[in-house]
Amino acid sequence: MIRAFLAGENVNESEIVRGVLASVVPSVNYVWNKTIRTITGVPVITVGPNSDLPISLEVEEPLTVGADRVVNTLATKEMFGRDTIVVDLGTATTFDCITAGGAFLGGVISPGIRAGLDWLAASTAKLPRIELRSPVAVIGRRTEACIQSGAFYQAIESIDGIVSRIKEEWKRPDALVVATGGFASTIAPNLKTVDVIEPLLTLYGLAIAGEHLASLDSPLTS
Repeated sequence: MIRAFLAGENVNESEIVRGVLASVVPSVNYVWNKTIRTITGVPVITVGPNSDLPISLEVEEPLTVGADRVVNTLATKEMFGRDTIVVDLGTATTFDCITAGGAFLGGVISPGIRAGLDWLAASTAKLPRIELRSPVAVIGRRTEACIQSGAFYQAIESIDGIVSRIKEEWKRPDALVVATGGFASTIAPNLKTVDVIEPLLTLYGLAIAGEHLASLDSPLTS
């Protein structure tokens, strides 16, 4: 899969200087680390909540913070430099409160859009599995259209609502709101609360983390 990706993107393997790995499934870290090193022959840096990065995790259990939220915090600090709410529309839909100085203050984790659609198809006899698209109308006239509308508008209303509640509780009415993740391009243009759509925020964070940790000769480099 990695070789196919590199070939598809016309990447010259000889120009790769390091791999950077961040996973929310720790059990696969070793496999990915070994695979990347075998294919590219370069050292691999694993990023997580215990990495020596110029951010702080100001929550009750910092070591439980997901690697994706760690690198999103770093990217947000470096790219925007202001109090920010990051909405990551991936496997889960997460909302991260990040200060201008790079402090992760916590946030919200809710079931992801894809997880909801998969659960609906798996738990009912007649409802099909669908791919999320922007519906042409709220009121669907076929089963698939009804599901599209339900998933789409449920996501929009819940995200806008949660962002508004976070701004109120955090007392940051002018906080920047950045949307990222696999569903960002589909959902975010329809959100009233989102200021910036950056689907690659997590990858930028990985790149920044890799540069920083490599400069420290991090012990997590292998």
